[in-house]
Amino acid sequence: MNAVLRRVHDAVTRTRGVTDHPVLTHLARVGLTAYGVLHLLIGWLAFRIAWSAQPGTEDADQTGALQTVAGSPGGRVLLWVIGLGMLALSVWQAGEVLRWWTGLLRPGHRRHVAVVCAKCGAKAVVYAVLGVTALFFAVGAEYDAAARFRELTDDALHIPGGAALVVAVGVGVVAVGLYTLVRGFTGGFMKDIDLDAAPDRVEPFIQHVGAVGYVAKGIAFAVSGGLLVYAAATSDVSTATGLDGAMNAIGAVPTGQWLLTAVALGFAGFGVYALARARYPDRDPST
Repeated sequence: MNAVLRRVHDAVTRTRGVTDHPVLTHLARVGLTAYGVLHLLIGWLAFRIAWSAQPGTEDADQTGALQTVAGSPGGRVLLWVIGLGMLALSVWQAGEVLRWWTGLLRPGHRRHVAVVCAKCGAKAVVYAVLGVTALFFAVGAEYDAAARFRELTDDALHIPGGAALVVAVGVGVVAVGLYTLVRGFTGGFMKDIDLDAAPDRVEPFIQHVGAVGYVAKGIAFAVSGGLLVYAAATSDVSTATGLDGAMNAIGAVPTGQWLLTAVALGFAGFGVYALARARYPDRDPST
């Protein structure tokens, strides 16, 4: 058993050396920059929904942001940069799991390490999905995340136990939203910033825009999860379209125009925070 563990440890160490390579780190910064720009675009699209005479004509989600990039001058080239940068960021983020995995072998640290690894793994998956989606757009493929999300929800509701599954997913998304809100209010997101490298004068600004951004994302996730639960309860999947559905739902309530404007500004704030993280990234989520 010890020999097997030693071989696994050696293999992980070699793999981690790849994820720590300076070239991958620079590519990951490109991905973080792209991530920030996408959130700025989502904020802009949400703002347009809030003040549009015809609500529902914009897709205020990742695919809407990527479509905006695709329609800009040199958009295809930018999509390749975004896609490859996001995939590099995914590998870079997954490297945190390799950094922490040995803690799972120590009884007193397993729970904390398992949570850290789960968070890093989830982020890596999100970045990878965004990267692959960007590459789909780069090669001219059509993809509508909102429509696909609605189709998957509808398919799930037509299988035995599907409604319970959709409710479980919806509750999970709400939980992610609440966790994101907590990070925004407590400033926990600053753990992802290398505070030693960042100038003291910009730290308060990063914390303020990050807090606004995390709160806005938390609200959007919570609404998105609530719409999934509603879809399961009513068998109406028309609003179960992920982030885009959440944005339109926020805009449809009384004073929704102003609420959605605030959320749009929050997403733009998160984009600025992501750009700051690209400038001062921290690899250690435990500190």
